[in-house]
Amino acid sequence: MRPASHFMPADAHPDVAVEFRDVSYRLDHGGTLLHGLNLAVRRGELLVLLGRSGSGKTTTLKLVNRLLDPSSGQVLVEGRASTQWDPIQLRRHIGYAIQDVGLFPHFNVERNIGLVPSLEGWPQQRIQERVRELLQLVGLEPQIAHRRPRELSGGQRQRVGVARALAADPPILLMDEPFGALDALTRAELQREFLNLQQRLRKTTVFVTHDLREALLLGSRVALLESGRLLATYTPEEFLHAKEPLAAAYVAAFLADSKTQGGA
Repeated sequence: MRPASHFMPADAHPDVAVEFRDVSYRLDHGGTLLHGLNLAVRRGELLVLLGRSGSGKTTTLKLVNRLLDPSSGQVLVEGRASTQWDPIQLRRHIGYAIQDVGLFPHFNVERNIGLVPSLEGWPQQRIQERVRELLQLVGLEPQIAHRRPRELSGGQRQRVGVARALAADPPILLMDEPFGALDALTRAELQREFLNLQQRLRKTTVFVTHDLREALLLGSRVALLESGRLLATYTPEEFLHAKEPLAAAYVAAFLADSKTQGGA
């Protein structure tokens, strides 16, 4: 097994925030979840990782913030090999939002959102001001700051999760099907809100989904994964006309579903 590289490459591109260079990830028992991934995420773009269960989407995401380390190849974050970063500092540099939100149940909303700024040593007044700013940004009333997660609706918890990911103003966001557990109406509402937020903030975002509709709505580009391999990368317009068999199958299912909903 070729070990992962630990040096900072001289050819790291300044317009690229995250880059995978021939990255593979293998389990201890020998199964390979990711095969020779080469992919660059440009600064300020929202790159969607699209694929079925087991395609390698979440594995790819976890390699960015060192929840996993590559078995071979190299992941560059801000021009540095991920293995050169201290894991804790790297994760504080990257916002992370997941489907089940992961809020601390014994913390109120303010403490949940302000956790990373607190760990970074921000003064309490600055944290409170940042929490108020973020609640407004994600469409929540300021009074919600004193509630606990169990007192919130699913949509409210997800908004708090996005606010927490943004709390320390990280340059990079990782989002793993953050709206997947919500009902269809709430999900559509949050997708539109997040799209508006992304257009304002221009964060470099890697977004995992299995839903083509979500990918086409949110993504500046869509990377299609299957069985741990990158098949192709498209703009949304290119994806709709792609000849690659799996991409074409996604589009056919998407159009059939749209037609069914339109006739309902």
